[in-house]
Amino acid sequence: MSGNLATATHAPAYLSVWDIHAYYGESYIVQGVSFNVHEGEILALLGRNGAGKTSTLRTIARMDDPQLVKGEVWLDHQHLHTMKSHEAAVAGIGLVPEDRRIIPGLTVEENLQLAQITEPIGWSIERLYDLFPRLGERRKQEGVTLSGGEQQMLSIARALARDIKVLLLDEPYEGLAPVIVDEIEKTLALIKEQGITTILVEQNAVRALKLADRAVILDTGSVVFDGTAKEVLDNAELRAEYLAI
Repeated sequence: MSGNLATATHAPAYLSVWDIHAYYGESYIVQGVSFNVHEGEILALLGRNGAGKTSTLRTIARMDDPQLVKGEVWLDHQHLHTMKSHEAAVAGIGLVPEDRRIIPGLTVEENLQLAQITEPIGWSIERLYDLFPRLGERRKQEGVTLSGGEQQMLSIARALARDIKVLLLDEPYEGLAPVIVDEIEKTLALIKEQGITTILVEQNAVRALKLADRAVILDTGSVVFDGTAKEVLDNAELRAEYLAI
């Protein structure tokens, strides 16, 4: 585990997750998870099913009942752990959930317009169309009628439309053809060039590791590895034990 973690008396890193715990009924899902993410990097958050990856993302985004979550989350010296989910969104957190949650009855453009609570500073709708040309071609099409890959693009674009600082992606490659995954990966690399920090939860661990700068591996709700993505790719024993690859 990283030794440079946020505490009440030390300045946090750009994004610091410090000793978070999450409970669902009788289940203790996240058990003291801590890690740092540097500004502008891509972090792969990996582990087997049930390891606590999605719960960790939801804790960062403040999506769960605060009575069931403990610990601290800091973003750019702001304490997210005292915020509600909409406040964390305004502070710069953008969560793209596994089910994408495209709003029925709205066109591609209307989905993007709805996300822009305030006048965008960096990501105008036209700039998003430059990043996702397919969305520009389908701007008047109802969002839920897009292909799976296009819906994933729309979900990412919708998060960016709020001028976020951190992009949280939960299984973005799920159910997508390899050629579409290639396209999304190229887009994520372009997003990184814009200085946006990304946490990527993905079952296709090899693809995630090849894209990421660093990796954190969870096992039964705890951190068992925190280091570079290359270290994981080069360590067959680690991959076999915790990622089954």
